[in-house]
Amino acid sequence: MRILIVGGGMGGTILANNLARRLTQELRSGKVQITMLSASERNMYQPGLLYLAVGKMTPDELYRDQASLLEPGIVFHVDPVETFHMDENQVKTRSGKTFEYDVMVIATGSRMHPEGIPGLAEHAETFYTEASALKMFKRLQSFEGGRVVIAVGVPHKCPMAPLEITFMLHDYFKDRGLGDKVKLHYTYPINRVHSLENVAKWAAPEMDRLGITYETFFNMKEVDGERKVLRSEEGAEVSYDLLITIPAHKGMEVIEKNGLGQNGWIPTHRTQLNMEGRSNVFVCGDTTNIPISKAGSTAHFEADTLGENIAALVKIGMPVKEYDGKVFCFIEAGKDRATYAMFNYQTPPDPKPPTRAVHWFKTAYNKLYWVSARGLL
Repeated sequence: MRILIVGGGMGGTILANNLARRLTQELRSGKVQITMLSASERNMYQPGLLYLAVGKMTPDELYRDQASLLEPGIVFHVDPVETFHMDENQVKTRSGKTFEYDVMVIATGSRMHPEGIPGLAEHAETFYTEASALKMFKRLQSFEGGRVVIAVGVPHKCPMAPLEITFMLHDYFKDRGLGDKVKLHYTYPINRVHSLENVAKWAAPEMDRLGITYETFFNMKEVDGERKVLRSEEGAEVSYDLLITIPAHKGMEVIEKNGLGQNGWIPTHRTQLNMEGRSNVFVCGDTTNIPISKAGSTAHFEADTLGENIAALVKIGMPVKEYDGKVFCFIEAGKDRATYAMFNYQTPPDPKPPTRAVHWFKTAYNKLYWVSARGLL
């Protein structure tokens, strides 16, 4: 069986390693081939971008050589897919090569799309790429006071990032001695400060306690850079001295160009994780259109399910497990405190009061990420 994994991020890497360990004998005998096609020779620890944006990490800490993270037996090519020919069970890559498959998993991830809001890309800071996170940090370093607006669009990668950056900015300015000169104001598109109700119930009092103001039912419409005003679809205006945004995200361009899903999100079965209408094509991580958080842990738990099921397809001809929607997210809450949200399709999150212990656990996980990418954690 030829197993093709398209994408070398968190989900694709964990899945490839999971399968290689489950199918060691089959790989050795040649019964199974596992091939990964990636757009990059490096793997990035994406949660680290948040720390890069506030000067708590450096770019070199974000990366590892992708080949070094993969189990022996996995064939790895830096040769991104450009066209999918699913009726023929093949893809064509940037180099012009054709790769055929019996089972394919698409784990191409997502990208921020500030261009969807006029003026946002030009006038707001963000942290979803290395370049934008460094640019944001330089802007923060030169900022001496005023109103900082943190504006959130949906959907976006990492559900807790808007809250985390807000609390981290509060600490950042306080540590710089600017606590009384900076006012933080947070906007969110629906009628609470987070899409998950229990997370919102925890976060709003935290913001109140820290003097962070917030505004809900605020869907970004446009930025007037000359007047330094952010306008909403609802007709509201918010003035700013520094605008930081969590922009809405889309799936990767290759998914859009191939017409595989609206805005780059592939229609995906919520428990079996196959692409709707395709029994031998599966989707992992941000690429799905499943209405759950686009987070590293989501990709991890989906990869675990797919690893078990694809190995079972090889061994017994049928899947053995369903994905239950499991997600686990740490939430940095400021001043070396953190909490977490754990939930699935049936059970909502229930964040507890932040503690130093959870913060240090998250800090430790930052170092253990590469072990996790190997699928060993």
